[in-house]
Amino acid sequence: MTDSAMRANYTVTIGIECHVQLKTKTKLFSAVDNDARSAEPNTLVSHIDFGLPGALPVLNEKAVELASRAAFALDTTPQKFSKFDRKHYFYPDLPMGYQITQYDEPIIVGGHIDIFVGDERRTVRITRAHLEADAGKSTHPSGSNYSLVDLNRAGTPLLEIVTEPDMRSSVEAAEYAKTLHALVVWLGICDGNMQEGSFRCDVNVSVRKPGAPLGTRREIKNLNSFKFMQQAIDYEIRWQIEQIEDGHKIQQATVLFDPDSGETRMMRSKEDAHDYRYFPDPDLLPLVISADWIARVKGELPELPGQMRERFINDLGLSAYDATTLTASEYF
Repeated sequence: MTDSAMRANYTVTIGIECHVQLKTKTKLFSAVDNDARSAEPNTLVSHIDFGLPGALPVLNEKAVELASRAAFALDTTPQKFSKFDRKHYFYPDLPMGYQITQYDEPIIVGGHIDIFVGDERRTVRITRAHLEADAGKSTHPSGSNYSLVDLNRAGTPLLEIVTEPDMRSSVEAAEYAKTLHALVVWLGICDGNMQEGSFRCDVNVSVRKPGAPLGTRREIKNLNSFKFMQQAIDYEIRWQIEQIEDGHKIQQATVLFDPDSGETRMMRSKEDAHDYRYFPDPDLLPLVISADWIARVKGELPELPGQMRERFINDLGLSAYDATTLTASEYF
């Protein structure tokens, strides 16, 4: 049976989590340079980034402002009340033994992004977006039996934007990621450098027979290329369908995509929220922002790409495709 014939008998469900590195001068909780691209390993760190006992984090106001811009771009508003939590897991590039993030009270709730597949408009709903501090970076030299840890990235401010499982193909998923990428670059939220990890996505993929309950999802981690995203999703869809057709059950897992082989491979079984033992961070007060502050940030926004696209369509009579092309860059 061909791939297309097999896929015709299944419904694909895709949700995406995009990690957007915020374009701030300093890190999320420490007064350390946020641009680690040309720095020697482990030179842009402080007692906070190292997780030394007694180190107290201080929230970066600029990161809150950029997250608030994103809220308006997603057609919602920032929450007046949000809080920070500790997400516990143990890995060499996380010296504190936990990540500071937002769990049940994030800064952004709801919203949506409209995408175009050809001239057809589709809406991808946003579940939430939350602020969090990035971990460091581990590298594994080829042929060695050791790993290297660079903590320059530890504490970098991220906005993690999580969608509902609204996408049904790799084309839709890539179009969503491209649209979101253009949006955050347009607004100066992120520099958008995917090769250096400023914008990277985790994609959840599951398949099921039409009308059946949602299938078991597998999460493809750290995709930093739209081309690789499509290849990874298409391979994962095909693999999951083949497993089911052969009588196997899909196990929830985190997988990585290998561009050289064009295949995904399992990294670990997928954790659930209770595995991380979330609790409110006792070193950080809740984040409370005023209506006046929110109004100021909104008033400073430029015309958004979606607004400009609608103006081009309605006032100039352009096609949806042409209007989308013209608003794909902040230079138009």
